[in-house]
Amino acid sequence: MKGITFAEAVAAATQGQVSLADLARDLERGSTGLAAGQLDEVMAARLEVMKDSVRRGTREPVVSRSGLTGGDAHRVWEAVEQGRALNPTAARAIARALAGAEVNAAMGRIVAAPTAGSCGVLPGVLLTVAETLQYPDTGPRILDALWVAGLVGQIIQAHIGLSGAEAGCQAECGTAAAMAAAAACHLAGGDADACVHAAAMALKNMLGLVCDPVAGLVEVPCVKRNAGAAAIALAAAEMALAGVRSVIPPDEVAGAMAEVGRALPAALRETGEGGLAATPCGKTIARTALGEGAAAGPSHSAPAGG
Repeated sequence: MKGITFAEAVAAATQGQVSLADLARDLERGSTGLAAGQLDEVMAARLEVMKDSVRRGTREPVVSRSGLTGGDAHRVWEAVEQGRALNPTAARAIARALAGAEVNAAMGRIVAAPTAGSCGVLPGVLLTVAETLQYPDTGPRILDALWVAGLVGQIIQAHIGLSGAEAGCQAECGTAAAMAAAAACHLAGGDADACVHAAAMALKNMLGLVCDPVAGLVEVPCVKRNAGAAAIALAAAEMALAGVRSVIPPDEVAGAMAEVGRALPAALRETGEGGLAATPCGKTIARTALGEGAAAGPSHSAPAGG
């Protein structure tokens, strides 16, 4: 799926009377040669991995090998189950987003969506929206939403690589939020225009987000940023479904993200030399986790979780 803009996608969906999901399938079929049914089988398998990861992380505490992170998804999930959540729907999405990220930090199996460091955002939002709308977490509706998410990720990636090393965490959790917002909007019945504007509003709310992994690990602050990105995705989807539109066109938002990413200093792009990683506590954690004098090797944007 490449070589198309947000504007072209909306035009194709509107003039050709096809959904964004089918447009994504058509583009992927042209790239891979796989039939639509085969592509959906691949997507369904990825959905199962997503479901397994968030189920594991919410139902029981999952702790990383370093011990820096873990159990927060379960804590939030329990708060929802015990009636202590301020907003149960948002809290479920946050818990699931944390769960996916915690499972990744614990070297579990996840789907990079679009990266390992941002893997919790899309399943956190999408599975929660499906649950709220009482759609089954299998079947064509949720698969269509995943295809829309994939299309959004590919369009953004045409502007700049989706890695913290290249463009900061805005390229990882920011793109994940855009993908999740568009997917949620599609699942809730939004048209193509609403979906791409949901993506744009999510992305522009995360412009400039730095990548500053403490000790070079995909844990602090990465895990909790998945939760924040999920909340932003939900807000963007709500606005788009209500008729709110981004003043700056979606393609220009993606272009701005790329420019911001190129302008970020190296210390704020996954090197572990700036931001939270450079705080006194961050440096102490790095020394403790890696040993005195050890160098922190970034792993935030690894393509797979483990």
